[in-house]
Amino acid sequence: MAVNLLGMQQHSPKQGHYGLMNYTNAMYTSGPPGLVAAAQHRALAQPSPPPLSALYGAGGALGLIGSNGLGVGGGSNTNSIPEETRIHQLIVDLMDPALRETALLELSKKREQFDDLALVLWYSFGIMAILLQEIVAVYPLLSPPSLTAHASNRVCNALALLQCVASHGETRQLFLNAHIPLFLYPFLNTTAKTRPFEYLRLTSLGVIGALVKQNDNNTVIHFLLSTEIIPLCLRIMETGSELSKTVAIFIVQKILLDETGLTYICHTYERFYAVGTVLSNMVNQLVDTQAVRLLKHVVRCYLRLSDNARAREALRQCLPEPLRDQTFASLLKGDMVTKRCLATLLQNLQTEAN
Repeated sequence: MAVNLLGMQQHSPKQGHYGLMNYTNAMYTSGPPGLVAAAQHRALAQPSPPPLSALYGAGGALGLIGSNGLGVGGGSNTNSIPEETRIHQLIVDLMDPALRETALLELSKKREQFDDLALVLWYSFGIMAILLQEIVAVYPLLSPPSLTAHASNRVCNALALLQCVASHGETRQLFLNAHIPLFLYPFLNTTAKTRPFEYLRLTSLGVIGALVKQNDNNTVIHFLLSTEIIPLCLRIMETGSELSKTVAIFIVQKILLDETGLTYICHTYERFYAVGTVLSNMVNQLVDTQAVRLLKHVVRCYLRLSDNARAREALRQCLPEPLRDQTFASLLKGDMVTKRCLATLLQNLQTEAN
C-alpha cells in the first residue's frame, strides 16, 4: 500500500508495472531514520528561486487539450540514457528543490513519450505533494496580481503534469477523490489580463478539460457541479482570450452533454439566464471576431439546451438573431457538421412554436 498523502487514496501499483518504486525506495525509504527524515524534509522544503527558464514559444508551445494534456515546454533534450531510466531520474530530481524546476520542464515535455507517467507520478513517494506545493506557492502572487512570466512558466509545467494524471484512466478517479481540482480554482478566479495570468488560467482549464474529455465522466460532472465550476467558466468565456474561451466553453459543453449537467443548468431560471446571457454575448462578439472554433461550441451548447423543454421555450424568445439569419453562413460554409447542428437547433425551436 502506497503512502497516503494529503488524504489522497492510493493503491499499490501493479507488480512489475514500472521499476521506479524500488528505485526510490532504495534511495529515500531505506537506511537510518535520519536519512528518511532528511529525504522527506527535502521533498516538502520551500523551493529556492531557480534561474530563468525558456518562456512560452510561439505557435504551439501551449497546446489545446490533447489526449495527453496541455503544457508548456520547448525543444527536446537528447540523452544517451534509456528514456524510461531518464524519466525515473527526473521524478527523483523533483525531490531536490535545486533540480525541481528543470525536472518539471523536462517531464512536461516528455508526457506523450511515456504512457505510464501518470502512474509513476501518482504512486511515487511525495511527488503529488510536491506538485501541489508548486501550486500553493503561487497563491500569494494572485492578489494583488504580481505573477511573473518565470513563476507562471514554472507552475504551468507542474499543472501539465497534473493534467497527465487527470487524463489517465487509472489515476483519474483517484485525482478526483483527492479533490485536487480545487487547488486550481484560485487560478481560474483571477481576472488580470497579463500574459502570465492568461497562460495560468489556460493551463488550469486544461486540467479540468482533461477530466471532462473522457466518455465516462458522470462522476466528474457531479464533482464539478458540486464545486461551482460553471461560474468560473462563464467568467472566462466572457473576458478571456480566444483560446481560454474555447477551453472554458468546451468544459461547459461537456457538462451540458451529461443529463445531470443539463438538468442542473436548466433547473432554475437564474442558472439558465447566466449561461444564456454569456452565450448570447459570445454570439454578438463572434459577429466581429469570426472565430469559427468558438462558434462551433456555442452552437452545440444551444443545441443541447434545446433538448430541455423549459430551456427550449425560453430560447424561442432569446436565441440571438445572428444564429437565426444568415450572419454566419460564409463562416460555416465548409463545416457541414456545425451547419447541421444549427439547422437542427432552429428546427427544434420552430417545431413546437408552430
